[in-house]
Amino acid sequence: MRSRKIEEAIFRGIMIAATLVVLSCSILILATILIKGLPAMNLDMITKTPKGGYYLGKSGGILNAIVGSILLTGGATLVSIFLSLPVALYANVYADKSSKLIAFTRVSLDVLWGVPSIVYGAFGFTIMLFLGLKASLLGGIIAVALLIFPIMSRGMDEVMRMVPKELLNSSYALGATRFETALKVVVRQALPGILSAVLIAFGRGIGDAASVIFTAGFSDRINFSLFEPAATLPLAIFFQLGTPFPEVQERAYASALILTIIVFLISIGSRILIRRYSKHVIK
Repeated sequence: MRSRKIEEAIFRGIMIAATLVVLSCSILILATILIKGLPAMNLDMITKTPKGGYYLGKSGGILNAIVGSILLTGGATLVSIFLSLPVALYANVYADKSSKLIAFTRVSLDVLWGVPSIVYGAFGFTIMLFLGLKASLLGGIIAVALLIFPIMSRGMDEVMRMVPKELLNSSYALGATRFETALKVVVRQALPGILSAVLIAFGRGIGDAASVIFTAGFSDRINFSLFEPAATLPLAIFFQLGTPFPEVQERAYASALILTIIVFLISIGSRILIRRYSKHVIK
């Protein structure tokens, strides 16, 4: 009995220590961004594009990177939804539960989840060369869509697996087809989790630099064309930190603060949406 109490105390101590380490790292990162970024934050940062000599310390802002990041990641998220939702629905509604193909698909997606983002960037760049594309918004969308696809699809898959099988059987018993059951039962019940998967994938995509450095390029202008280079916040931060000018490096931390705020707003938005749609879920 005494040994069990000692064992429980040891593991409880390990869990508390791990929690404190994670919280300390998070607080340290946020404090660093706030302390170094707030002094350089101003209205120009979010309302103006870079002017001549911006990276030498002159006037301008990063509106091009903010708009570019939202367009690129938004486009990649839409592409990924159209790829991920059918995969998750097929795995949980149409396929046999003992299907080796589905088991292999899940393992493959888990492996793809852990692939470094630079690999997706290189693969996206290869696809661009094959299609004859130059660095552009479309190239960045392709690379980021590949990056977030396994994250989104596995997230959707896991929440759909939690839908009670009795609901599916009841739907079939009432004469509904598999397609009707998939859309009106499974998607409706799993909607809060699906929204979480989409927003987590969006947050992952908007903060990635390695996958877009070769595919999206960079531009000091706001481009809405799919075939023109697009600026992104991670690359703007990277380029600003790479300059030898302290005032420009401070702007990099301000840019990081803007990116953090965007991700924070996405997180808050996801919680609001999940709470709103959870009332329709049978528990």
